[in-house]
Amino acid sequence: MQYRKLGSSDLLVSEISFGTWAIGGSWGSVDDKQSLLALEAAMEAGVNLFDTADVYGGGHSERLLAQATKGREDEIHVATKFCRAGDIHDPSTYSEASVRAYCEASLKRLERERLDLYQVHCPPLPILQDGSVFGVLDKLVEEGKVRHYGVSVESVEEGLLCLEQPNVRALQVIVNIFRQKPLERLLDEAHRRGVAILVRLPLASGLLTGKFTPQSTFEEDDHRRFNENGEQFNVGETFAGLGFSKGVELAGQLGWIAEGRGNMTRASLRWLLDHEAVTCVIPGFRNVSQVQDNLAALDVPSFTEAENERLSSFYREQVKPFIRGSY
Repeated sequence: MQYRKLGSSDLLVSEISFGTWAIGGSWGSVDDKQSLLALEAAMEAGVNLFDTADVYGGGHSERLLAQATKGREDEIHVATKFCRAGDIHDPSTYSEASVRAYCEASLKRLERERLDLYQVHCPPLPILQDGSVFGVLDKLVEEGKVRHYGVSVESVEEGLLCLEQPNVRALQVIVNIFRQKPLERLLDEAHRRGVAILVRLPLASGLLTGKFTPQSTFEEDDHRRFNENGEQFNVGETFAGLGFSKGVELAGQLGWIAEGRGNMTRASLRWLLDHEAVTCVIPGFRNVSQVQDNLAALDVPSFTEAENERLSSFYREQVKPFIRGSY
């Protein structure tokens, strides 16, 4: 495992870390026993950062992390998020009283005294423009409740706005072969300012594993079924905003990236890790096998300049015109 500095902070984090949305909920049925075995396998392989949120399974993934990391709190870092348990458009959701309540609830579920990275969870643009929430987070840092803070954003515009805040240490952004817009400016600007980039949904909700067919189906409680068109939250969070059918079609044109790299999963993660501005990728998982497959990306060849240009052209010509929603 290789480790990269979390922006200008004092933390070193595994370049492949993991997100816990899938083991919390909204990705179909979960098996806590399998989830805990997978968490253990990841930690044994050197993974030292896990990303979660208070709304993943109503706090379920935070409780699983508490169980899995018991006694390892100093070596295993946890990034969690807040605001989506309330009305994200209501300024009172970001008041000092509300944020403190969210923070204390996460600390209790995680069984920790301090959050390593506390992130505002995809707030709307007006909240970021107001900026009051960052003053609240500064207080929590001063008090030792939070070590560092950041923002999970939906768009490049939001990300660039967050970079104007002096104490934002990390941005969590959707980047993958189907979502290359952040590469145009945001990632380089974050790198220049010493702000970490955590890449979420690096496999575009599973499209970039290459395992789906047009006949694939999803369980009723899986966001890939109930949010395909942005019915519940930002459309970009599901299938990169492409929709399932178009996504499967486009993924079918990418089989070549797996040549010499084992499979599309490993290739897709390797492509992201090749970017200097990326601090870590945080794919999801539900079992040991998925953890191991994701970690195998560490050992596959990087992309050549010609391959990168091919993927860039593919995105501009074949993908970008079909992405829905602002990003």
